[in-house]
Amino acid sequence: MTKNVLEWLEETALQYEDKPAFLDTKDEITFGQVMEQAKAIGSALSEKLKENKAPVAVVAGRNVRTPAAFLGVVYSGRAYAPIDAKLPEQRIFKILKTLQPAAILVDRENKEAIEKLLADGRTQDSEFTQAPLLVIEELKEHVINYTKLACIRRRMVMTDPLYIIFTSGSTGNPKGVMTSHQSLICYINAYSKVMGIDETDRLGNQSPLDYIAAIRDIYLPLKYGCSTVILPKEYFMEPDNLFGCMNEYGVTAVGWSVSAFTVPLSLGAFEDCELTTLRKICFSGSVMPCKCLKVWQEHLPEAKFVNQYGPTEATASCTYYEVDHTVTEDEVLPIGVPYENYKVFLMNEDETETAVGEEGEICVSGPVLALGYYNDPERTAASFIQNPLNPHYQEKIYRTGDIGVLREDGILEFHGRKDRQIKHMGHRVELDEVEYAANQIDGVAESCCIYRKDKEVLYLFYTGEAQKRDVVLELRTVLPGFMVPRKVKPIESMPKLPNGKIDMTTLRDMAK
Repeated sequence: MTKNVLEWLEETALQYEDKPAFLDTKDEITFGQVMEQAKAIGSALSEKLKENKAPVAVVAGRNVRTPAAFLGVVYSGRAYAPIDAKLPEQRIFKILKTLQPAAILVDRENKEAIEKLLADGRTQDSEFTQAPLLVIEELKEHVINYTKLACIRRRMVMTDPLYIIFTSGSTGNPKGVMTSHQSLICYINAYSKVMGIDETDRLGNQSPLDYIAAIRDIYLPLKYGCSTVILPKEYFMEPDNLFGCMNEYGVTAVGWSVSAFTVPLSLGAFEDCELTTLRKICFSGSVMPCKCLKVWQEHLPEAKFVNQYGPTEATASCTYYEVDHTVTEDEVLPIGVPYENYKVFLMNEDETETAVGEEGEICVSGPVLALGYYNDPERTAASFIQNPLNPHYQEKIYRTGDIGVLREDGILEFHGRKDRQIKHMGHRVELDEVEYAANQIDGVAESCCIYRKDKEVLYLFYTGEAQKRDVVLELRTVLPGFMVPRKVKPIESMPKLPNGKIDMTTLRDMAK
């Protein structure tokens, strides 16, 4: 029984030592090189850092060398926290403050920027991290200490944390979802079984490496010996270049956010170029418009299409639906059935089980649940609770906040959110966090964020003297690009209901 992802790496590196594990348009790294670099980084960290279990932050670019840095942290017996170097400084600041990492690994390309951020943070805030900054390119040349690594490995168990991925948080502080080796292994085993992944596949990576969707592109190669091609981000706005690159590198399987399918299509995908090798397609993150899916099906009639649903707290996803027919344009896809080792059920507001055919909140339990939110016991206790349907023994569940319906045939349908958390461009966004950021801007008196799902557009309405341009520029410094509202509208006064709450209905009517 596999208990640690490093077992996958070592077995695959032995079998496919010289095969590329990760490629992009400029570089590649073999399985043997990934293992050697990871062991070197792990040795260096184990010798440089104190004997504690604090995680290590990894601030690096979206390139073929970054996964080796992640795995180096794992060899050192710690969890890694991936941070996209292109995030706004204030967001990186908040993540590091929550993490209080044992060290920060950074690549040479981003070293100067992170040095400045650390200097500023330590000047501004006495509670900011004092973690040392270590350069990945220097650590990978460290002499491997096989005795030290073996000692660390013997102490590791499958429930040890593997990574901490930060998601949106309604208070303005991102939540660090902490996931174990066991949970990741369960998900990769279940996903690969559904998708039919093997050593002949080449995966096309679309997402940033600090995003939950990237775990498929990082860990499927380790388990099966397939390869991941990191596709240039800009190509998703250039469909001919995207398809040409995928054909050139022989991409056979993708697990993309819905927007990665809809945006290229809106820019003329398939008009001048076809995909010749793609055969396995999974989409997730938001509801797939069947008008778009139908076009992809028509151009790839032999391909497998799978709709996947689930939160980061349940290790990427918890249900899947294999599309076994050509869809109609007005069809709404269900989210399917639970993956292997996932328990998914619906619960009413009074904490009773929801009847078949009725709406209830989607809940998840099983070995795939996250360990909680790092350094955030209050939010962990509120989100990961004892199953109210089971009074007999301890069984933690995660309440997703999503509404679903279980059909007579056992298939789940998705019926939207029960709160103000939405999925936008494949990312989970809490509208309260956008408002929190806006309310910190000088000249903003009050704000409200509205999401138009039909247009996939975020709107921000605000009152106060702040200029629209200044609001947008300020938001770009503290929020990731996908969270910055596309439509920012100053208004004289915020519409209110008799109870004093903001009149959302009026604002939705104004969001045009």
